[in-house]
Amino acid sequence: MTTPTGAAISARGLRKSYGDKTVLDGIDLTVPEGTIFSLLGPNGAGKTTAVKILSTLISADPGSGEVRIGGHDLAADPQAVRAAIGVTGQFSAVDGLITGEENMLLMADLHHLPKREGRRTAAELLARFDLVEAAKKPASTYSGGMKRRLDIAMTLVGDPRIIFLDEPTTGLDPRARHTMWQIIRELVTGGVTVFLTTQYLDEADELADRIAVLHDGKIAAEGTAEQLKRLIPGGHVRLRFTDPATYQSAAGALPEATPDDAALTLQIPSEGSQRALRAILDRLDSAGIEADELTVHTPDLDDVFFALTGPVPQAGESGLPSELQEPAR
Repeated sequence: MTTPTGAAISARGLRKSYGDKTVLDGIDLTVPEGTIFSLLGPNGAGKTTAVKILSTLISADPGSGEVRIGGHDLAADPQAVRAAIGVTGQFSAVDGLITGEENMLLMADLHHLPKREGRRTAAELLARFDLVEAAKKPASTYSGGMKRRLDIAMTLVGDPRIIFLDEPTTGLDPRARHTMWQIIRELVTGGVTVFLTTQYLDEADELADRIAVLHDGKIAAEGTAEQLKRLIPGGHVRLRFTDPATYQSAAGALPEATPDDAALTLQIPSEGSQRALRAILDRLDSAGIEADELTVHTPDLDDVFFALTGPVPQAGESGLPSELQEPAR
């Protein structure tokens, strides 16, 4: 396989099974350099399994196609892949018994950095992630957001150009989530490629350049957030009236609308474009009708997710042995 030009991650026919349960059924992934790619899917869909394979933590099944990470063949040169990547998993790698600074210096030692360079790198990253004041305190005293920032700082000690973030904001409060989003954006601005799995659809919508939805071991759809939203019907304009007579007149002028007599509302199918909205308003103006309230609904990633994956499976329904299931979110 020839790696697509400018691709940080390229995988073809990626497969993984546990016994007779197929988790990844020949999926293809291409992630351009310097972008954020988000993998979505229900619990147990295989998102974490994909991350573990691409980050060399587990092996794909025999018969999988070639995988290249940072230009290196995953099967032939896993050490080169490990040197090019960083991984922040679902569960914190922070050691709570030592300080934030000591966690950073431990990572520097693991990367075989000279002591002076290790201390300089640790200090720079602690400052970058606003952890200087807490650097001498045990990591066990950190808030969830601080631990996540320290986690990513530790991941960056080796200066990776590709980072896997497996649900990095799970359990964080809204302020800490937004702080993490800003950190991720800054990483990409600096040329880093981010492979992101998340349980928050708004997070993928906010951050990702491209999104893939994983379902039943296959990629159900892939594209930009806007491209995915256009796959799903259901956009509409909702008009609300306070005067029953005006409501009846509007229903006559817009026969395609779905009426709700009790609420005095009309719902008109629409893709939500400016042109479509103007057409509706022009028809109302021609009839001398003015709505008291107008709202536009376009499908969001929640609509896309549920349309492509169906109901979210309940605990224990993934079909995997309990020790191999992805942790409950």
